[in-house]
Amino acid sequence: MSVDLEKILRPVESPMAPYEPKYMMLASGEPVVVRQVFRDEIPDLLKHVEPLIHVERDYYDVVAARVYAELIGYYTHRFQDQYVLALQVDGELAAIVNGRQVTPKLGLSLHTLALRRGLRIGAHGFAAKMEYHIDALGHDEVLIVAESPIGFRRWMIEYKLEKRFDIPHELGGVPSWALTRELFDRARSSLVVGRRPVPPELLEKALEKILPPSDPPTPPLDPLAATRALYDPTATALVAQRWEMEKGAQDA
Repeated sequence: MSVDLEKILRPVESPMAPYEPKYMMLASGEPVVVRQVFRDEIPDLLKHVEPLIHVERDYYDVVAARVYAELIGYYTHRFQDQYVLALQVDGELAAIVNGRQVTPKLGLSLHTLALRRGLRIGAHGFAAKMEYHIDALGHDEVLIVAESPIGFRRWMIEYKLEKRFDIPHELGGVPSWALTRELFDRARSSLVVGRRPVPPELLEKALEKILPPSDPPTPPLDPLAATRALYDPTATALVAQRWEMEKGAQDA
């Protein structure tokens, strides 16, 4: 008797409401479109995520490596109930956010990866996926963790998240924080922005093609520009490394 292993290996996908696209104006005056990315578009994202795996700055290497794996898992039907949203400015990829449904009442935030720094693009993306969890999917709570100090300030502090330290998060097994429906409603007026429907010309541009980011994050020229040390939390290793660089420049 033949066995269809693919049916065994693939997780059964739960019904999930689609994300309704929206747009907002950035401080630069540019409109950014937030929309759902579908499975056949994932390869268009992977080629822009892969270079960030080598950017040891603001934990981009850690986040990018995990996002890359999550996207491949989604693309190959090896990830349970994941969704992916993209933020695009004139078609250019500005951010990727993703998460998943754990139960019909519980969501889980995976990552917020900004490919264009500044203008709070990452914060807008995070707010969009929290809106999706609470309003569209009907989750009462979303489990969240942060991998960088910037993320901690943006999520835990700005949203005043509640501790769920008895629940290990799927990202590394670290203690979880939670955004409840009540907390989201409190933050809605100040942190959640955007309009619907998206003007047809903006949506068509975003759907036509995911264009490469024009100014993606890059490794710092000076090691001290990174927000974390290579070898120790006190940054003494980075100080020594810069001294060696300066010495080499003087000897040249």
